[in-house]
Amino acid sequence: MPKCATVDATRTVTVASDVYAPGHLGELTQVLPFELVDSVLEETGATPRRLRSLPSRTGVYFVLALGLFERVGARLVWDKLVAGLSGLPLVSPSEKALRDLRRRIGVAPLRALFEVLAGPLAQPCTPGVRYRKWRTVAFDGCSSLRVPDEERNRSWLDKTRACFGLAGYPALMLMTLVETGTRGLLGAVFGPSSTGENAYALRLVHLLKPDMLVLTDCGFDSGDFLEAATATGAQLLARGKSTRRPPVLATLPDGSYLTQIYRLKLRVIEAKVTVTGADGSTVSDHYRLVTTLTDPRTDPAEALISLYHERWEIESAYYALRHTLLRGRVLRSKDPVGIEQEMWALLVLYQAIRTVMVTAVETRQSTDPDRASFTVALEAARDGVTTATGVLPPTTGPVDLVRHIGTAVLASLLPHRRARFSARTVKSGISRYHTWNGAGRSRTSTHITAIVAKVHQPRPSRLTPTGPEDTGFPAPAPGRSTAVMEIMHSAPERAWRRCRYRPPTRHHQREGPQQLPSPAGPMGTAGTTHHDRPSHLQTRLANTLDTAPVSLNFADLVDLPILCVILLGVSNWSRCVVESLHVLEDRPVRGPGCSRGRKTWTHTLCVVRDGRSRRSPGIWAVTARRSGTT
Repeated sequence: MPKCATVDATRTVTVASDVYAPGHLGELTQVLPFELVDSVLEETGATPRRLRSLPSRTGVYFVLALGLFERVGARLVWDKLVAGLSGLPLVSPSEKALRDLRRRIGVAPLRALFEVLAGPLAQPCTPGVRYRKWRTVAFDGCSSLRVPDEERNRSWLDKTRACFGLAGYPALMLMTLVETGTRGLLGAVFGPSSTGENAYALRLVHLLKPDMLVLTDCGFDSGDFLEAATATGAQLLARGKSTRRPPVLATLPDGSYLTQIYRLKLRVIEAKVTVTGADGSTVSDHYRLVTTLTDPRTDPAEALISLYHERWEIESAYYALRHTLLRGRVLRSKDPVGIEQEMWALLVLYQAIRTVMVTAVETRQSTDPDRASFTVALEAARDGVTTATGVLPPTTGPVDLVRHIGTAVLASLLPHRRARFSARTVKSGISRYHTWNGAGRSRTSTHITAIVAKVHQPRPSRLTPTGPEDTGFPAPAPGRSTAVMEIMHSAPERAWRRCRYRPPTRHHQREGPQQLPSPAGPMGTAGTTHHDRPSHLQTRLANTLDTAPVSLNFADLVDLPILCVILLGVSNWSRCVVESLHVLEDRPVRGPGCSRGRKTWTHTLCVVRDGRSRRSPGIWAVTARRSGTT
């Protein structure tokens, strides 16, 4: 056959008619059929009185598709629903029409859908779902779901405060009861993270049955929860807190012992679990397990310790919901009602995908549901939505339980889980950027109403001074140099003090002291310089009148509060303004640019420039000009 040969491939798409055609989820529609959605809408009172261009049934599938395509906006999600329906006369709604559709549906239909789908998914004979005659289930909470930082969301959920400040987004606490063998959901509640996990778990205790074995971590080691869980007839295997000191009523042959916690007679297993890696490294931890299975002959301690590891399956369920489905993104709704609707839609979508996965795995004998890949099933479900395949089951021929999603899952079964361990650390540390808002901008998105750009005209050149009449600009306000001149002129009686001799340092090496010339004039002799002070770092003071320049040590300027200086030898600080000059002799200093109450070196220059300070130990050269005669 030549390479340029072609073949025509056609397929038949079967969907609902008229305005209901966009209402589908591909193959997931067979898990959420039209009849179920219509029944839920009628029970919750969300059925419209008239036929709209966007009916409520279509809106339910649209809200579910928002969770399936979390990366794109509402308008693009609608385009994916109608991508495989070319040729049909379909409406093209705007963003506002889709928002109004969500508001019209409300929260109740999505919550009712989840209550219908929630429950055990596996058959009793499915591998990995039971311990003896009990179905293993687990409680746990997830507080890492984030919602948009909006005022209405903050009023409901608030932000978590940590040692580094407030969290960036309000957090939502999700509490679920999970079947560990399939990671399917038996129940869920959510709300503010300020409410504890035990309070949420008590709202789901009624879902426990006598044929269940509950696995929990040490966060649920409380009397109220233990009594409520055991009152349902379910068995319990929980990790106890290390701070609890239960009394030893009787010691059992396997090393465990019987105790009484509140009014419950329980069995306590204390063990140290040590694992050894391929490189010879070892990791160990102490476990205290509390259980209602008190017979060591039928339930040995080693078997219960191994069984407790199944509790981690709920963490894998949260990973699929939080990262695989949501991709770690912030929820899209900006008000509490929208958040509730979106959360119930995500839980419905998650449970529908798990249902298809378990159904497919059970068609292959002795296959553990843990080996089914949630990522593969999710991508296959997305493909089914864009191509609109498998919306309705075939009317003729045998029923296909696997279909396209199940076929993809069975073709990509994960290998058996490897026994591994790793450090429980944060892969990426906290941000190096501070949460302090120095610019004073709004922390939420703010609409811009006006943008003004003002062009500054150049200042007159300092090299060719001109008067205000020449430039057309008003005379500049007196600057710091003027204040310096006035201060120096107002204190002609100031006496300059000589500094003490300091031994040579490793920074400055010169041979012998040098005598500077004594200038004529009222300033007097500046004194000598020492070999630890280079000649290019000497202070030169010049009179703006006819007074000859005079050299003096920096320590002699201790009484001068303000001085315009040029620092030599300090990079990036070529021109500064000194607000305080202090010669310290091992005593605290207070003043602009100086640390409060902190002792510094003798002869310290505190420089302030643009609100920043710099402490420069030793003697640095300054150039100043002084007006008036003294």
